Amino acid sequence: MNKQIQEAGGIKRGQMLTALLIGAFVAFLNENLLANALPGLMREFGRTAATIQWLSTGYMLVIGVLVPVTALLQQWFTTRQMFMSAMALFVAGTCLCAAAPGFGILLTGRVIQACGTGLLVPLMMNTILALYPPERRGAAMGLMGLVVMVAPVIGPALSGLIIDTFNWRWLFYMVIPFALFAIIYAFMYLKNVTEVTKPKVDLVSIVMSTAGFGCVTYGFSHTSVSFGPEGYGAIAIGSLFLLLLVWRQLKIKEPLLDLSVFRQPTFSLVAVLIVFLMMVLFATTTLLPLYMQDVLKLTAFATGLLLMPGSLLNGMLMPVSGKLFDKFGPRLVIVPGLFLIAISLRLFAGIDSDTTQGSVLFNHVLLFLGMSFVVMPAQTAGLNQLPRHLVPHGTAIYNTLQQVAGGIGIALFVGIMSSGANRYLHHSLNPTAVHEKTQSMISGLQTVFWIEFILAVLILVLGWFIKKPPEHS
Repeated sequence: MNKQIQEAGGIKRGQMLTALLIGAFVAFLNENLLANALPGLMREFGRTAATIQWLSTGYMLVIGVLVPVTALLQQWFTTRQMFMSAMALFVAGTCLCAAAPGFGILLTGRVIQACGTGLLVPLMMNTILALYPPERRGAAMGLMGLVVMVAPVIGPALSGLIIDTFNWRWLFYMVIPFALFAIIYAFMYLKNVTEVTKPKVDLVSIVMSTAGFGCVTYGFSHTSVSFGPEGYGAIAIGSLFLLLLVWRQLKIKEPLLDLSVFRQPTFSLVAVLIVFLMMVLFATTTLLPLYMQDVLKLTAFATGLLLMPGSLLNGMLMPVSGKLFDKFGPRLVIVPGLFLIAISLRLFAGIDSDTTQGSVLFNHVLLFLGMSFVVMPAQTAGLNQLPRHLVPHGTAIYNTLQQVAGGIGIALFVGIMSSGANRYLHHSLNPTAVHEKTQSMISGLQTVFWIEFILAVLILVLGWFIKKPPEHS
């Protein structure tokens, strides 16, 4: 690999980094554009919230499955091949979404987009590590963090403006020129900096991972709406595949993911915390636009503007939380953050048709204020427990859990909201009235936020047990 890096030194590293950042920004921006469009897509395609949420759930699920696979693919293909393939998949999926005549084609396009994003994000991180020496990686990773921060900040407001001015298809039309520019720029400046060793591909583990996570997510989505055998059967089948996956990873010499990382108690504790936290976070950010547009009757642009301060504050405070973590350790940073998250969800549990925009803004800012002091410090605390050679596996596991848990959370809680709304209408004297339909959504959302509040309290208890690693670690 050192030889390849030296060959890459023939050009400016900054140009290579720029190529990666352009592609990453396009991918991250796209991931944050669609949530604001879900209410309109429900009306246009005549789909329920439980069905339309698969545009987000399916996207995240595919990324989650691809994260551990990407590390293997990078040993089979060059940096240029990986980047070009990822962006080509992303552009193809985006074009399909933009021209989609119906929900099925739109969902297919989102899945293809996710294949590109799932390859691109780990590739970017690993290429930066290969391209820069340790003493210069901080600045490069800081630029990557800036891209990660800016996309969710401008995404909701930008998507709202586009939807109100044009229509949802322009969310995809807008992305295509930037993606094509990223491909052209990378073709000119991106060089190969990773080593191609072509290790053995464990296709069985990949199939088990895909089937396991896919079935479990589908099962949770189905059972939260209808308590039938189909949903429970899917969960059972998915769980069986995941158990077989774990057994196989412990037996083979070159596992897809080295599960020995779970022998570290703090790493395992943080993994549980991540699962619950991501379920709550992604479900909340998906459901809030539905509430704000269908109950409070806000435009898509107004919804995006109202959600911007929380996302902006989250990005601004991440470096602060990192410094506090270094100074005081994990517990004194994470526990107050979890407390703020719990308070925010308790306040959201009281929303109704008379809730003011200011209250929604305050609750959302409080939620993301708490998140800024929990997500990265918790992951850092877990990874700090691992020996150096296991850190890549720990990172891949955390990234996979984030995406898969987020997808399951969206599927589960949107289903719970729909089930609560249907239950309200079943007991209503006039279920077809507009007012009653609005009240049914409020009832479903209140149920969701109460459950999320209970989960947040449980996570808060877990936070007390996250410890600082011994000095010799």
